[in-house]
Amino acid sequence: MPGESPDRKISETPQSSGSADERRPALVFLRGELLAVPIPLERDEVILGRALEADVRVNDARASRLHARITTERNPLTNETECRVADLGSTNGTYLNGRLVTDALVLRDGDKLTVGEHILRFEMLDEIDREFHRQIHRLLVHDELTGLLTSKSFFSELRREAARAEFETRPFCVLMMDLDHFKLVNDTYGHMVGSLTLEHVGGCITHALRAGDVAARFGGEEFAAFLLDADCAQGLIAAERVRAAVEQYTFPAATRPDVNGEAPTHHITISIGVAEFPRDARDPIELVELADSALYSAKRNGRNRVCAYQSSAPEKNDTEPDSSWQI
Repeated sequence: MPGESPDRKISETPQSSGSADERRPALVFLRGELLAVPIPLERDEVILGRALEADVRVNDARASRLHARITTERNPLTNETECRVADLGSTNGTYLNGRLVTDALVLRDGDKLTVGEHILRFEMLDEIDREFHRQIHRLLVHDELTGLLTSKSFFSELRREAARAEFETRPFCVLMMDLDHFKLVNDTYGHMVGSLTLEHVGGCITHALRAGDVAARFGGEEFAAFLLDADCAQGLIAAERVRAAVEQYTFPAATRPDVNGEAPTHHITISIGVAEFPRDARDPIELVELADSALYSAKRNGRNRVCAYQSSAPEKNDTEPDSSWQI
């Protein structure tokens, strides 16, 4: 039309199918350990619940094993995609916008779904929206300095792994790691170099572990990891790879070259404690505590070493790490 701006005309140009503007149904976590994660509803049926076989696993004691079902189908009258939510006889009920779901209900853009302590919002998202939510989630769950998981995210993942390992009767290991005499780095070279050192240590840990293993920074100079499908012997080997990688790494001792164009360097070591599920403990928190106990045994025995917690050693009591399991 005359007088209409070019921008207005461009905005009305039809987008091709499958473009970034195509809006698709998704659930976005507003509360809980999966905060900001978008879950696409691209299948005909999606089950939410606490069970391992649930499509969207809600790690929540108030959620039932199979808690709710979301179905996606095309309305024959409008030819539009509709999503419906139905409760699966859950103990604590499924709530839509604060009301108990008793029959299958159609979900509208912006509706809020409550499953246990978790709140999810039903949204129609285009690709830009989905990428935005993914970026927000990455910022929430990863340590800004090292790129590893935060301690909170680590425990969330650890609880999931413990449940899987219990269900499938397979082991895994937890590693607790602490840099030796890290305070000397800050005191000698300054906190900027200290932060740079932590960043590089995160890289050493990532490269020393397998692709499927999960590592985190617990804060300060303490790190943690859990190793999938690994018994204590395999955990000790992986921990030794990390220890050797940090010991052999040449860390920058300045943020920029000196007046002669040379880049000063320094070295640091790390001590590591290892505990195995289910041999040492089945509870994830207790497993971390036992690995931490083994870590401090490594510290007491000279640092720059690996020590496994050995709860079955007959000559030791149940709370004392076995120092014979050292590398």
